[in-house]
Amino acid sequence: MVADRIEREVYVPAPVDRVWRVLTTPEHVRVWYAFEGCEIDPRPGGTLRFRWDEKGEFHGRVEKAVPDALFRFRLAQEPDHPLAPGPGPGSGSGHSTLVEFVLSAEGGGTRLRVTESGIRELSLPDEAKAKHAEYAAATWATALEELAALAAASHN
Repeated sequence: MVADRIEREVYVPAPVDRVWRVLTTPEHVRVWYAFEGCEIDPRPGGTLRFRWDEKGEFHGRVEKAVPDALFRFRLAQEPDHPLAPGPGPGSGSGHSTLVEFVLSAEGGGTRLRVTESGIRELSLPDEAKAKHAEYAAATWATALEELAALAAASHN
């Protein structure tokens, strides 16, 4: 059976507000995730664009943003296809996954968890869904390591 949810977690030796900035500011996101650039409007309903030369530009829409605590967005499954606003065709399940970052203070640092869900609902054959889940698991693990290193280095 195809995994519907990917979860990864990391401890970042930096305060929550610093991790939030690294998570939501385009200049930082370009370093740890969207290497060819990104645009982020981190307000509910705001748009996202993540670019990679080898994959294209992926569009998203912010669902919820609580500074220093929660950043949730839908991310399109296909490059170069904006998500339609609100409910309806092209706006959510079947065409995108839900990505959620949860931040919590822990000791002198931050516990950061990312979850990508809705993989089983994608409008793809099961084999492609399984490949997406495998790729997402590896990508988020690497991205969290990079984000943690960047936040920690910037904090010192």
